[in-house]
Amino acid sequence: MSSSRWNGQSKKILVIGAGELGMPVLRNVVRRAANVPGSSVDVLLRATTIESTVPAKQRDVEELRDLGVGFVRGDLVTNTVNELAAIFGGYDTVIGCTGITAGLDAPMKVARAALQAELPRYFPWQFGVDFDVIGRGSPQDIFDSQLDVRDLLRSQHETEWVIISTGMFMNYLFEPGSGMVDLANDTVNALGTADTAVTVTTPEDIGVLTAEILFAEPRIKDEIVYVAGDTITYRQLAETLEVALGRPITLRVWSEAFLLNELADQPDDMTRKYRAAFAQGRGVAWPKAETFNARHAIPTTTLREWVDQNLGV
Repeated sequence: MSSSRWNGQSKKILVIGAGELGMPVLRNVVRRAANVPGSSVDVLLRATTIESTVPAKQRDVEELRDLGVGFVRGDLVTNTVNELAAIFGGYDTVIGCTGITAGLDAPMKVARAALQAELPRYFPWQFGVDFDVIGRGSPQDIFDSQLDVRDLLRSQHETEWVIISTGMFMNYLFEPGSGMVDLANDTVNALGTADTAVTVTTPEDIGVLTAEILFAEPRIKDEIVYVAGDTITYRQLAETLEVALGRPITLRVWSEAFLLNELADQPDDMTRKYRAAFAQGRGVAWPKAETFNARHAIPTTTLREWVDQNLGV
């Protein structure tokens, strides 16, 4: 849909992906779109996902059908820019929720397709840290590709864009692979220093807030919107776990130098790239009081609430 034929309201909405973030976004966009006459919500998925026999994927597909979400077959890896642009041409708003699973080149491919389609409004996959503050040349090279997308979107004025900065997904702190919380050994490993702050938000809250930002009046455009479930230091993380779990938690510090050396041993390791980048302490935290959710009095899950709900004894 050309921006010249758009009335300024998101009605024909396409969400890319139905994974950890895509499902909460779809649930909440459908809920809010119910109040917008003439609206529709579709999801772009690989055919293998739609037809999967994996029980979890079957449940998600069935839930989306029950919600009235339409299915569009597509693949960010195999489809060309022209093919994606042809898909996007039927929508006024596209929201990217695929993460980095489609590879380093996917964010730019999708952004180019959005512009080629003359898409009126685009929410790129930028749900994470503040790439502008982190800057180019960080240990995590995907951040540079995300900055390339920002530069492209800022260089034009036909497609409106909205970037939602969420910090880390809150549950990522507790995933064994991240190394930040080692519950088996009652240890928190601080990236950088014990007092380095991080902003964390649950995918469920991001889904709620994305829908609110999508339908906010006056319309949000060409803007980075900051949200937060909580902003805490690693010291506060250890203290929260100690109180909530009722047992001592050891706080160790993985310095930036240590993590850069660790990355040098395995330079292609994605987790080590993230750890080293986060340890630098830039662009990974912002005050919750200054966020969209705080300004609009939208409740979000705090760290203590997440711990009580998911790790409660």
